[in-house]
Amino acid sequence: MGQRAADADARALIDPRQLDASARLVGERGLSDREVEEIVDLFQALRRWHRTSEEHSEASRRYMRLGENDMRAIRFMMAVAREGRPVTSTMIAQHLGISGPSVTKMLDRLERAGHVRREPHPTDRRALSVRVTDATRATATATVGRDHTRRFEIAATMASDERRAATRFLSALADLPVMEHPPLEADAGLEP
Repeated sequence: MGQRAADADARALIDPRQLDASARLVGERGLSDREVEEIVDLFQALRRWHRTSEEHSEASRRYMRLGENDMRAIRFMMAVAREGRPVTSTMIAQHLGISGPSVTKMLDRLERAGHVRREPHPTDRRALSVRVTDATRATATATVGRDHTRRFEIAATMASDERRAATRFLSALADLPVMEHPPLEADAGLEP
């Protein structure tokens, strides 16, 4: 299947006129075909951005030979260090939402690979701080930093009202609560 056919299939999956769950919405809102097409275009662009963002992140992780949490931890350590604050394993655990022992294993692995080093904490002699090595900082800046700069440049070329509209839209999507769906009665007899 070519990219054009794949794009048409993806559009069909988000077009409310083709989905039972949202087809009624088009009529209730009194949306014209042009307005529905604009909304489908918007969601198609959002899907493409999500897919492309994942591909960019994966490329950076592959280049640096890091896992997702490894990369998130390094970015966090770099950001906190730029503020002049020491980073502890507890701070990393809280940021990543993982346990202390999991952070210890991750830091052991990152230290063996030359990405971080542990040092005495500057104000608490019972604690250690963690620093990203200069080589890893330079590599992260050259990969993730370059990608971020390219995205920032696109936002910088937009008019202020366009940025505010995009921010309102994305914030409204992010603010939607996660819906917990009760099991269907028909699912009761299905095997896992």
